[in-house]
Amino acid sequence: MEKTAFKDTATFKIIVLAILSAAVIGGFILGNIIGTMDISVPDIIDTIAGNHTGTNNKVIWNIRLPRMILAGLVGINLALSGSILQGVMKNPLADPSIIGISSGAGLFGIVILVVFPQWQNFVPIAAFGGAMLAAGIIYILAWKGGIDPTRIVLSGVAVSALFGAGISAILVFFSDRVHGALTFMNGSLSSRSWGEVQTILPYTVIGLILALMFADKLNILVLGDDTARGLGLNVELTRLGFTALAALLAASAVSVVGLLGFVGLIVPHSIRLILGNNYRIMFPATALLGAALVMLSDTFARTVLSPTEIPVGIVMAVLGVPFFLYLLRK
Repeated sequence: MEKTAFKDTATFKIIVLAILSAAVIGGFILGNIIGTMDISVPDIIDTIAGNHTGTNNKVIWNIRLPRMILAGLVGINLALSGSILQGVMKNPLADPSIIGISSGAGLFGIVILVVFPQWQNFVPIAAFGGAMLAAGIIYILAWKGGIDPTRIVLSGVAVSALFGAGISAILVFFSDRVHGALTFMNGSLSSRSWGEVQTILPYTVIGLILALMFADKLNILVLGDDTARGLGLNVELTRLGFTALAALLAASAVSVVGLLGFVGLIVPHSIRLILGNNYRIMFPATALLGAALVMLSDTFARTVLSPTEIPVGIVMAVLGVPFFLYLLRK
């Protein structure tokens, strides 16, 4: 009883947030210092302070620093997206990659990369359009006198399979252009730099602010539709708004690193087990753990078989599949 009571205190939550913040800082530093060329912490500080001369400083500024920042932003977006979807659908198995939102973004991104490579600058816009289209189809299929969370999940699985088939068809018909698309499909931070950071950063900032602003509405929504309506909440509009926000966050991540799965499944459920279901504390904790997880996973992916680099999406799948099976068994 005392242990449970302590977990509900503000002190415990502050300790958890402090640990997660330390994990983010640790993941950021580790990702910058290890690799084919080991770099010291003073070099990192020197580079951040504005000195971009010298081999080490150039490696940090042009390669490792933007890559780690991008990994953190992608982790935040996917983790928040999964957290929102799990709340909206009242299902711990909900995740952008599982219910079709990431597949929709991925299909439209693949079309641009493979069929219209000259329009690569439009990949983020196309990915968001695909994510919103997938979300719209899911809602249409799930609608039956209202939206039922179970029907949303089942519809999402069907939509994910449909868009996955579309991706496979594109790769078959344009097999001579598959190489770049394979990296996109497996989720990779290789060769990413400041341009991708600038692309995703506004979506991360806007998404995080909106999630924190409306966290209380999601707290009410998870109480059940009847209870939420009794408290004056417009259930359908709230659910639609949160789904759009989740789609925006997932699409922005997919547009810069490709199809990176399981982050939105592992992170929110882990935080929920530790901190409970209050989204006012869940959202910041989820963002921190998501950032740390992707940074550490990417560092592992590019160093474990160095100089060969494994796409981070493969590492996340190795971590995510056992966790998914655990949830099913539970």
